[in-house]
Amino acid sequence: MKQQLFFDTNTGFSLLELMIVLAIVGILAMIALPTYQSHIIHGRRVDAQNTLLKWHLQQERYRISHTQYADETALPPPAGTAYQFSAADISATHFTLTAEATSAQQTDVGCTTLTIDQSMHKTPQACWPR
Repeated sequence: MKQQLFFDTNTGFSLLELMIVLAIVGILAMIALPTYQSHIIHGRRVDAQNTLLKWHLQQERYRISHTQYADETALPPPAGTAYQFSAADISATHFTLTAEATSAQQTDVGCTTLTIDQSMHKTPQACWPR
């Protein structure tokens, strides 16, 4: 009496089926990767905007107890990996805070430099949420 096996010896994927699956995965990756990268860039921009807004609040707090806004020695710029932060035109009545894109964030066309001043004037306006 012959024993019957529970599996067929011809099961598995053919090379053609495997190539079709790889082609589909490749097409999906080509579609998904640019979208993912744009979300990463947008997220870093939002982080920089939030950092500028926090730094702006710290400047306002400093001015409440002093006669002018803080310079970079009294209130150092925050550290960032995607943006380099700096302050300029600091006086008793005015300041400008800047975030300059570095490394991969340079591909964020039109939003490589974000600024905010003492009156909450933000540039470029297209890069800031409304």
